[in-house]
Amino acid sequence: MGSNVLTRPDGTLDVTRMSALVDQIATLHREGVEVILVSSGAVAAGRNEVHAQHKLDSVDGRQLFSAVGQVKLINRYYELFREHGISVGQVLTMKESFSTRRHYLNQKNCMTVMLENGVIPIVNENDTVSVSELMFTDNDELSGLIASMMNAKMLILLTNVDGIYTGSPADPQAVLIPEIGRGQVLDGFIQASRSSFGRGGMLTKTSIARKVADEGIAVVIANGKREQVLTDILQAEECRMAGGTVGQALPYTRFIPSASPASNIRKWIAHSEGFAKGELHINRQAVEMLESDMAASILPIGITAVEGEFEKDDLVRIVGPDGRPVGVGKANCTSAKAREDMGQHGKKPVVHYDYLYIEN
Repeated sequence: MGSNVLTRPDGTLDVTRMSALVDQIATLHREGVEVILVSSGAVAAGRNEVHAQHKLDSVDGRQLFSAVGQVKLINRYYELFREHGISVGQVLTMKESFSTRRHYLNQKNCMTVMLENGVIPIVNENDTVSVSELMFTDNDELSGLIASMMNAKMLILLTNVDGIYTGSPADPQAVLIPEIGRGQVLDGFIQASRSSFGRGGMLTKTSIARKVADEGIAVVIANGKREQVLTDILQAEECRMAGGTVGQALPYTRFIPSASPASNIRKWIAHSEGFAKGELHINRQAVEMLESDMAASILPIGITAVEGEFEKDDLVRIVGPDGRPVGVGKANCTSAKAREDMGQHGKKPVVHYDYLYIEN
């Protein structure tokens, strides 16, 4: 749930909208659907509670309002879900918590235990301390990580428009795009502008949606201010999976999931590029091999340069001869060994196929 769904025009928390969405989640919960809620709104909740004694810079303001607002936000969710007899639990996380496989699995275990015991996890970034360059782009990025980590069937990104259009949503000539397939070009449609109260926008939503869909998870971008939006989406998707025809009663954009889901280790690697310790520059032949349908590892013969210092099992970026990012992978050796073997035949892979994520 994005900031523009949960806030009023004046930037304060929209409790009426929160209540309506909680009612829908409770309905899904009773029907046996496991739901993880990634919610914005802490800063908005805090802004209405605290009147700063002096002018605050952006970091101080974010820390103050989120610290106060997170308590108010989770308490509001607690009360709303309690009316339905549903328990909720708070999960505050930071981008660093996804940097190692151990931390990644600890978070997964926490939410798995909650779901197994009928508790709905409510996840948000810990804005009180996560104020560095390692912040999530926004909660869209966080929700993509969570959906991937938990092997979700679907990720629903709620915003204040119906989905992705062929132009600005305000343009009467623009048309909603109902489905987006792998590799479909959208450069001329997506605007880079951010939402009024959030950190991201449709550009980040689209980027996250593509990556998550490539991992075999259906992604929907929909208008969170529409009545019964969640229950209607689930009904439409159930109809789709049963082979029926989905009506146009509810407009939204759906990213078609890959028929070949990525392994759990590849999902972690795909979302951990920001923690890469170095770079492997590869030649054009190696790029073509990686982007083909063949299962290809990165061999020393195809490496033209090794940048940075890394140890075995560190993450490294893969870069093509034109400087274009190709992917990210887990190193099978140190940077020193990679440099020693670079350009040679008959050497072990520097990045094995099983630990390699290729961008599309």
